[in-house]
Amino acid sequence: MAIKMQILRQKFAALKACFDEARLRLWAAAEARSLGHGGITSVAQATGLSRRTIHRGLLELNQPAPLVRPPRLRVRRQGGGRKLLTACDPELVADLEALVEPHTRGHPESPLRWTCKSTAKLAAVLNRPRHRVSARSVSKLLGELNYSLQAMRKVREGKQHADRDAQFRHISQRVLEFQAAGQPVISVDTKKKELIGDFAQKGQEWHPEGEPETAPTHDFPDPQLGKVAPYGVYDMFANQGWVSVGIDHDTAEFAVESIRRWWREMGRRRYPRAQRLLITADAGGSNGYRTRLWKVQLQQLAQDLDLRISVCHFPPGTSKWNKIEHRMFCHITQNWRGRPLISRQAVVALIGATTTASGLKIKAALDTRKYERGIKISDQEMKSIRLTPEAFHGEWNYAVSPKM
Repeated sequence: MAIKMQILRQKFAALKACFDEARLRLWAAAEARSLGHGGITSVAQATGLSRRTIHRGLLELNQPAPLVRPPRLRVRRQGGGRKLLTACDPELVADLEALVEPHTRGHPESPLRWTCKSTAKLAAVLNRPRHRVSARSVSKLLGELNYSLQAMRKVREGKQHADRDAQFRHISQRVLEFQAAGQPVISVDTKKKELIGDFAQKGQEWHPEGEPETAPTHDFPDPQLGKVAPYGVYDMFANQGWVSVGIDHDTAEFAVESIRRWWREMGRRRYPRAQRLLITADAGGSNGYRTRLWKVQLQQLAQDLDLRISVCHFPPGTSKWNKIEHRMFCHITQNWRGRPLISRQAVVALIGATTTASGLKIKAALDTRKYERGIKISDQEMKSIRLTPEAFHGEWNYAVSPKM
């Protein structure tokens, strides 16, 4: 299509100098008819002629021998035709820009400041005081001013820690060190809670035409089924994952129990000679660096597994860089798009069936235990932990060793 458009532009540039208006119109109509469906739009975009002009040329081509009777084909005299809107109304462009960008070119209390700036509404507002312009003309003017329809993009990050990049480099170095030594490295996090029941899910799925999956209009939680909290463990080197589908509160105890279950189901068979384990985690949540219960539970885990557990937390506000987010959780979400999570077993099955072309494999299981919230950890209990902070940001980077 791009090649055809380029050829049409070249033809139009060559013929424009030697054809009058009538012959250009007929040529454009002939080209549009030869292109078939969508030909009028393609010729209009390539030449700048209006669709109305091309339609008129098609009507003339359908008449018997149109070129034999040139007197009936009007040729506009030099300087004839309607003047451009901007020539008749020199203030139109300035007023249009004031509406589109009230912060920079207009009054901050513009009538469109808090409304949807569609071309129809822009035209309606412009027509109130003194202008006469259509929505199509507004669209054309915006194009000439290099405006285009654009969605918002999330690119601005919040307040950044001064050592944000240095912590990223530190995590990368630690991962490489464990990889070189053949020791396991996992990325952990809790996926967002999901409603269980016949509720609508974002995304699309193939169905016979006219037979979409239906769901209630309102998502009121089922008192029996409630929600589930999937806690994931992603093995970076093996490209494998484990998900504990919890039915109770997302606490630090639940997070560490999920890591324990990963080790028993997958980790210890893959790393039979492991002596250390590196965990990369977010700065907050059930596995946050300020959560005392997280560190107490890690001490118990280190004792149970007889492993020295090192932890590296991502700086605050940078959770999207955690590997589990874009290597495992995103694929799970895609796997159940457009499909209601009708039961807890369905969630487990859908997670376990998630695969990728790169070989991702995931195991999942339901965790039916109850986890108490608000457990207080005393200073004495904290002192009993064999916690070794690293020299660089010891609050983010530390190790928990088994007690002798």
